Amino acid sequence: MSATARIAAPLSADMEEWDEDLLERYPAPAGDTSDQQHVFRDYAAEVRPSVKEFYRLNHVNQTYDFALAKRAEYGGLNHREMGVWEAMEYLNELVDDSDPDTDATQIEHLLQTSEAMRADGKPRWMILTGAMHDLGKILCLWGEPQWAVVGDTYPLGCAFSDKVVFPEFFADNPDASDPVKSTEYGLYDPGCGLDNVVMSWGHDEYIYRVTKDHLPLEAQYMLRYHSFYPWHREGAYQHLLNDQDRAMLPYVLDFNRYDLYTKTDVRPDPKELKPYYEDLIAEYFPATIRW
Repeated sequence: MSATARIAAPLSADMEEWDEDLLERYPAPAGDTSDQQHVFRDYAAEVRPSVKEFYRLNHVNQTYDFALAKRAEYGGLNHREMGVWEAMEYLNELVDDSDPDTDATQIEHLLQTSEAMRADGKPRWMILTGAMHDLGKILCLWGEPQWAVVGDTYPLGCAFSDKVVFPEFFADNPDASDPVKSTEYGLYDPGCGLDNVVMSWGHDEYIYRVTKDHLPLEAQYMLRYHSFYPWHREGAYQHLLNDQDRAMLPYVLDFNRYDLYTKTDVRPDPKELKPYYEDLIAEYFPATIRW
């Protein structure tokens, strides 16, 4: 189905609440947000019911076969052609009607991340990665449910780790009772590398597929695995990693601190910043790309 045939819907509370839940799980380290150590606590008893239900739907429905089907549906990049800045403006069609106290647009949230990187003197490719990292959320505009767009990501086709938030919900996932997919290595070889692993489907995997031919490897890891908290925050799935994954981990961690901790009351001005970003985009992308 083409993008023009899809019906855009308002941004539900689930997406914003997932972002807020991440900050509750991984609060900024006191005094120094560059410190990658985090304070983990058992928050299950106090988490909002809507967030818990979101994770239940995600964990029950994200199967190996589901992810393969979504890769096939979106991997051909045949839903729309548009430029990167155009995509950032298109994402603004996602409106959070649930929060009357917050009127910051989606593009402003993207630019908060990238502008923080720019202020810290990060490489231009990383600044662009920051500006693009959530563009995969346009899947919501094409009819995808929230649980198939956002949320912590994790490998499919092997045993679910208890380091994934609310692991008890995996009990109702069909793959959990599969005689192969429920084992430690499942369908994979030891040390096969994350590139050979099927991850749960969402905006991370989608934006990686859109951009992978244009950005450096470090950026690809930042985009593809920035929601893979069981790995880069909890140290899970070490048995699947290869040397390249381990070498890329510091880049993902560096990106993650900007992703989580740069939402402030200071709202960037997209109109003022547009010339800078159009020049930056042109360094790495043609005028239009396939989505």
